[in-house]
Amino acid sequence: MGTEYFDYFQHVELPSPALPDDEVRRLFTATFGVDVDVRSLGSQQDQNFRVFERGSSNPLGVLKLSNPAFSETEIAMQDAASALVGEREPALRVPRAVVGPRGTMSAWWDTSQGRIHARVIENLEGRTLMGSGHLSAAVVERMGDLAARVSLALADFEHPAADRVLQWDLRHAGRVIDTLLPLEPEADVRATIRAAADDALLALDRVADGLPIQAGHFDITDDNVLRRSDEPLPDAVIDFGDVVRSWRVGEIAVTVSSILHHDGATITSGLPAIRAFHARRPLDEHERTALWPLVVLRGAVLALSGRQQVRLDRENTYASDALDREMRILEVAASVPVQVMTSLIRDALGEPSRAGVEWLGAPLLTFARGVAIDAGTLSEVNAEGAWMREDTLAGAALAALDDGADAAFLPPWRPVLTGAPARTPSAPATVPTGMSLWLAEATPVDRLGTVSAVRPGMIAVTGEHGTITVSGLPVTGADVLPARTPLFVQLHHGPESPAPERTTAALVPGWRSLLGDPGPAFGLSPQHPDPRDDVLGRRDAVLAEVQEHYYAHPPQIERGWKEYLIDVEGRVYLDMVNNIASVGHAHPRVADAAYRQLRLLNTNSRFHYRAIADYAERIAATLPDELDTVFFVNSGSEAVDLAIRLAQASTGRDDVVAMREAYHGWTYASDAVSTSIADNPSALETRPDWVHTVAAANSYRGSHRGADAVKYAPEAAEVIDALAAAGTPPAAFLCESYFGNAGGVALPDGYLRQVYAAVRRHGGIAIADEVQVGFGRLGEWFWGFQQQDAVPDVVAVAKSIGAGQPIGAVITSRAIADRYRTQGYFFSSTGGSPLSSVVGLAVLDVIRDEGLQENARRVGSHLKSRLETLRDQYPIIGAVHGSGLYLGLEFIRDQDTLEPATLETAAICDRLRELGVIMQPTGDHLNVFKIKPPLCITEESADYFVDAVAHVLATGW
Repeated sequence: MGTEYFDYFQHVELPSPALPDDEVRRLFTATFGVDVDVRSLGSQQDQNFRVFERGSSNPLGVLKLSNPAFSETEIAMQDAASALVGEREPALRVPRAVVGPRGTMSAWWDTSQGRIHARVIENLEGRTLMGSGHLSAAVVERMGDLAARVSLALADFEHPAADRVLQWDLRHAGRVIDTLLPLEPEADVRATIRAAADDALLALDRVADGLPIQAGHFDITDDNVLRRSDEPLPDAVIDFGDVVRSWRVGEIAVTVSSILHHDGATITSGLPAIRAFHARRPLDEHERTALWPLVVLRGAVLALSGRQQVRLDRENTYASDALDREMRILEVAASVPVQVMTSLIRDALGEPSRAGVEWLGAPLLTFARGVAIDAGTLSEVNAEGAWMREDTLAGAALAALDDGADAAFLPPWRPVLTGAPARTPSAPATVPTGMSLWLAEATPVDRLGTVSAVRPGMIAVTGEHGTITVSGLPVTGADVLPARTPLFVQLHHGPESPAPERTTAALVPGWRSLLGDPGPAFGLSPQHPDPRDDVLGRRDAVLAEVQEHYYAHPPQIERGWKEYLIDVEGRVYLDMVNNIASVGHAHPRVADAAYRQLRLLNTNSRFHYRAIADYAERIAATLPDELDTVFFVNSGSEAVDLAIRLAQASTGRDDVVAMREAYHGWTYASDAVSTSIADNPSALETRPDWVHTVAAANSYRGSHRGADAVKYAPEAAEVIDALAAAGTPPAAFLCESYFGNAGGVALPDGYLRQVYAAVRRHGGIAIADEVQVGFGRLGEWFWGFQQQDAVPDVVAVAKSIGAGQPIGAVITSRAIADRYRTQGYFFSSTGGSPLSSVVGLAVLDVIRDEGLQENARRVGSHLKSRLETLRDQYPIIGAVHGSGLYLGLEFIRDQDTLEPATLETAAICDRLRELGVIMQPTGDHLNVFKIKPPLCITEESADYFVDAVAHVLATGW
C-alpha cells in the first residue's frame, strides 16, 4: 500500500486545519443544505466543531474536518469501526454518521487551506472526563471495562487502511521518541523522557515479538468517553480517529495512561481499569509484562508530541492546555521502576508474588540476642499517642539495648505506625523496604567482609545473590558501625538500591519483587509476607447482611487516639463522624478506669456497689431538679424503649406521638417510633396503630420553611388535641430535642415548649431523645432541650456517655419512675454495672476537667463559620445546620427545588476517605454530612476537614 495511507514519519510536522468559523458555516450550508451555527471544539491534529441548526440550542452533530494528510479510505475505516462496535455492543453508545436533507453528511470541501474532508457524526449526550478532576475508582474501573468491550468488538475487524502508521501506535513509540526528542529544546525534558523511555523499551523488547495484534480504538481516554449528566459512570466512546492494527494490550495501556494526570492519581490508580479489562479481555503473560512499559511510552509520546504541536501551531489551545497533563502522565508512570509496576499488576490480577532477592550466604554478623521492635498499629509501643512522638521508635530500640540485647532491629515489610503523620491527604509511606538496626556496641566495618563505599555514609557488601547496603554511618570515620545509632540496611541487586527507605502499603508487592529481607545476613530470622487475611470477607460471611459496615472497601481500623482512627497499614484518618468516642478515642482516664474496675469487680447491677450511686448522682446533677431518678441500660435503643414504657406505665395509655424522619433505635418500641426512610423505606407504612406522627420540624426543607417554621408547633399540638378528642389521648410526645437525624437542624424557637404543653394538657408526658446531641456536644448547651428553654419529663441518653462502652440512661422524676411498678420490676444485667458506671464517671470527669463542652462551642463555631464560607462558594451546598460539634452540611442539586444530592454526597464521602477523612451521610435522603467528631477535636483538625471538603468540591469526586 506504500504511500496510499498515512505514514506519520512522512508527516512529522502536521499542523491541524484552522478554517475560520464563517467559512465553515458557508461551506456547510453549500454542501449539506443546512444553515448552522458552530462552536469550536479541541483537537490536536484535526479541527472539530459542534454544529447547531441556525437559532437552535440542540446540537445537530459534531463536524470533523480531518487533517488533509488522511485519506478518504482511512476516514471511512473510522466510521466502519464505530458502526461495528455499535452493532456488537448495543449497550455502548458510539457516534454514527448524521443524515441530512441531502443524505449522509460527508464530503470533500475545497477550502482556503486546500482540500479537506468534512463529515458530521452524532453529538452524543453527556460530558467527557476531560481536565484533571478526580476520577473515582468506579469510573476508572468502568473505563477499563469499556476498553475491553471495544477491543473484543474489533477483534476480527479488517480494513485495508488498518496498517497505516500513526504516531499513537505504540508499536512505533521508540521510533517516534527518537524522531521527536532531538527537536525538544529543553534539556531537562529530553533527559527525563530519554531515561524513562529507555527503561520501558528495555523491558518491552523481551516480549514484543510475542504480543497479539489486532485492530483497536487505541484512544479510549478521559477525553473520549462520555457520561450522562445524571449518571456517575461513562457509557459512551467517541473519536475513532486512531483506529489501527497494533498490539492488543495497547488498548488498556492508553486508557490507563489517561488516568494518571487526574487529581489525586497515583501510580496505582489505574489498577481498577486493568482488573476490569482483564476480567473481560484476559491479558496473557507477555501482555502483562508489556503493559506498564507501554503506559510509560504512551506518556513519553504524548509529552513530546504535544510540545512539538504547540511549537508548530501556537494557536492550538487544545494542545497547549494539555501540556502539563501529558507531562504529569509520564512523571507518574515513570515514578517507580517498570518491574515494580509490573509486579503490582500481576498481584492485582491474582498472580502469586514473585520473590525478590534472598541472602543465601553465611551471615555477615550474628548477635547473641537480637530483639525485634514491633512498631505496628497494634503495638504497645504506640499506646496513648506515643506514635505521634519522633523519639518513640528510637526509645524502644535503646530500651531493648539497655535491657541486655546486643542488637535491636525494626523488621522490613511490616507497616510502621510509629512516627506516621496525621491528617495526610494520601496514603503515607509507612512500610520500610529494609531493616533499621541499632547495635549495643560499635563494630568495625571490616567484620562484614569486603566492603565498598557507595557514597558518604553508605557502604555495600556484595554476596553471591545480592548486595547489602548499610546507610546511616558517619560521613567521616565510616570504618565503624556506630553504637546506639539507627542504621538502615537493604538487600537488593546492584550497587545501590532503587527503592526509598519506606513505601506505601499499596506498593509493597512491587518493591518486594526487587528487594529482599536483609535479616538473614545478620543472623536474624527472615520476615515472610503475612498470609492474606480477608477479614472483610470473613466478617461478611459470618455476620448478618443487614449488620452493615461503612464503605464498600473499608480500611481495617484497629487503633484510635483523640480525633484519629488508624488502620493496620499505619494510615491515620481524621474521624469526623464518631460521637460514640465523645472524649476522644482511647482516652487514658477512661481506659485506666475500666482496667482498674475489671481487676476489681464487674457484675450485674443488682449487687450493691458504690459506683452506680456515684454515677447516677453525677448524671442527675446535670439536669433540672425535677429529673432526679435514673435507670441504666446499655444503648440508645434500650433507653428510648424504656422511656416509652415509662410513659405508657405512668399514664395507662398506649398511644405515642413522634416526629417524622427520625431514628430512635432498633428495639420493638424504639423502632416503632422511628420513621426515617433512610433506615427503613417502609417506615411510615409499617408503624403499629399506637404510633402517630407529626411533621418533621425542618425549617430548611420541610413543609414550612424559614419564617413559616413557626407553624410546626401549632400543627403538632393539633394532632395531639385531635387524638384526645377522639378518646385516645397520647401517653407521650417523643422527639429529638435537636433534630440530629436530619443533620443537626435546630427545632424552631419555642417548638418544644408548645408541644410539651399540649401533651401535658391531656395528661401525657414529654420525652426528649438526647442520644445523639446530649452531653455537651452542642457547645452552648449541655442538653439539647436547653436550647429550647423547655424541660422534658423523661430524658433518654446513650452513645457519647460511655465513650465506646455500651451505656444508656433514662432520667425522669421519682413519681414517673415509681409508676413503672405497674409493669412489674425493671432489671438490666449490665446496665449500670460497675464497669459501665466507672467508665461513665470518667467520661463526665474528662468533659469537665478538659473543658470539652467549651471546646465544642469554640471549635464548632469556627468549623461552622468555615463551612458557611464554602456554602457561599459552591451551589451544591444548600445549608449548614447545627451547633457546636453537631453540624450538618446539606448537599442539593438545585437551590430552588432543594433536590437532594444523594449520589453526590455518597461519592464525596468516599473521596474524603481517600483524603484521610472519615465522614458519612445522614437524613432521609442521605444527603447531609453528620459532622459529630470527638469533642476533643482541635481547630487544626477542623480546618483540615474543611480544606479537604473544599478540595473535593473543587476537583470532583
